[in-house]
Amino acid sequence: MLYGARANAQKTPPQEGSPHVTSNQDLDLLRKDLRSKRKQLIAANLKLTDAKATKFWPVYDQYVKELIAINDGKFGLIQEYADNWGKMTNEQSLSFIRQWLDADTAIAQLRQKYVPIVSKVLDGKKSATFSQLDRRIAMMIELQVSSQMPLVQAQSKRHVASVFASLRRLAPINP
Repeated sequence: MLYGARANAQKTPPQEGSPHVTSNQDLDLLRKDLRSKRKQLIAANLKLTDAKATKFWPVYDQYVKELIAINDGKFGLIQEYADNWGKMTNEQSLSFIRQWLDADTAIAQLRQKYVPIVSKVLDGKKSATFSQLDRRIAMMIELQVSSQMPLVQAQSKRHVASVFASLRRLAPINP
């Protein structure tokens, strides 16, 4: 996804017809690294005094805690998609996209919830800057993940191994 983080759950691509397997441990390590990099980017670009930082970072940590709960479902959905890619029915395909959009909606609602909370500890410009940074980082991650996920319609068994191998390599994106 970002910053050269790697998930090496499988050293070799899956064989045709075999399920895609990424260990939960590898996925957890990747996600922790991404959260750390996200916080570093925000800290580097959101110039705060010590007094403002003392008030802001606990709010940020609570926001991330709630975001993790939503993203747990989204990463589970990605894993399920990877495991079932190439054999999804029409109903499963529709269920997948509905769940994906539900996660997007939940994240948008969480961001809306935190605008007034963040604005209690930061002024309007700093609050807006935080929201912009958070959204930009999220969009970069989303673009990277989505661009590596094969389309449901293009379910060629020959293509699946290379696509999911690319997803696991996670090329860096420079903000």
